[in-house]
Amino acid sequence: MTRILHFIDSLSAWTGKAFAWCIVILTFSTCYEVFMRYVLNAPTVWAFDMSVQMYGALFMMAGAYALSQDAHVRGDVVYRLLKIKTQAKIDLVLYILFLMPGALA
Repeated sequence: MTRILHFIDSLSAWTGKAFAWCIVILTFSTCYEVFMRYVLNAPTVWAFDMSVQMYGALFMMAGAYALSQDAHVRGDVVYRLLKIKTQAKIDLVLYILFLMPGALA
């Protein structure tokens, strides 16, 4: 079971690092769209669509990476004072409430 969990963690890390390159594509497509729209007055449909698709892919795939690295932002004022078991229970409930509906959508 530990081998499977390590494999999933390494897969999440690799996927997150690979999809981080979506930021570069997203930046260039947005800059291209801004240039075409405001300088040449010839907007494109595909650049906007591509930026939306890249952002969606980046959001979903980088979310798995951030989850595996425990890098999500949260209010740690009270959370860090709790016992580890209580933190795990809170994490489980919040993952079920917020992460699962997003993954299933």
